[in-house]
Amino acid sequence: MKPLEIEDLSFKIIDREAGDHGFSMEKWSIVRRMIHTSADFEYKTTVRFHPDALEVGLKAIKTGKKIITDTNMAKAGINKKGLEKFGVEVLCLINDQEIIEKAKKTGSTRAKVAVDASLVEMENGIYVVGNAPTALLRLVELIRQGRAKPALIVGLPVGFVNAAESKAELVEMDFPYISNTGRKGGSNVAASVVNAIVKLL
Repeated sequence: MKPLEIEDLSFKIIDREAGDHGFSMEKWSIVRRMIHTSADFEYKTTVRFHPDALEVGLKAIKTGKKIITDTNMAKAGINKKGLEKFGVEVLCLINDQEIIEKAKKTGSTRAKVAVDASLVEMENGIYVVGNAPTALLRLVELIRQGRAKPALIVGLPVGFVNAAESKAELVEMDFPYISNTGRKGGSNVAASVVNAIVKLL
């Protein structure tokens, strides 16, 4: 089978096994890609969308705003070819020397320091968190202070320490997000959300 045939068959299997889900066609295209990436049907019941999430996410990409990721794995997973015609740049600061040095000096995580360093870059763009709860908690804090102004947060950190809690903080805000409940997530799943949004264009 050719790659596109495999993907098409995978989506048909997912649609069949998922059954009724209650999502709009656009939202289901995102959840379905998350399931496709992870083979985890639990996303069908745990994904959460802010009412404005798709509108602002699509606008951010169409207008060429930047996408910032918390890991290079998430950056690598985002389909750059699909973003080229919109002039969208995907950035990850986690391995920048200044970020590494400041994190050591302050005793903070690189992910958290990277959020502070990308305030200008993220404005009206999309911030993608697929690994670090500290990045998401810092984003939430800065948004509440009026200092961080991304258009959309894709908040899907994974793990046992503050992953579920950071996502709970995010969805409590009246701010555009795509997230989920619980510990599951990951850079690959977060990247799949961005790719699904691009597919809608």
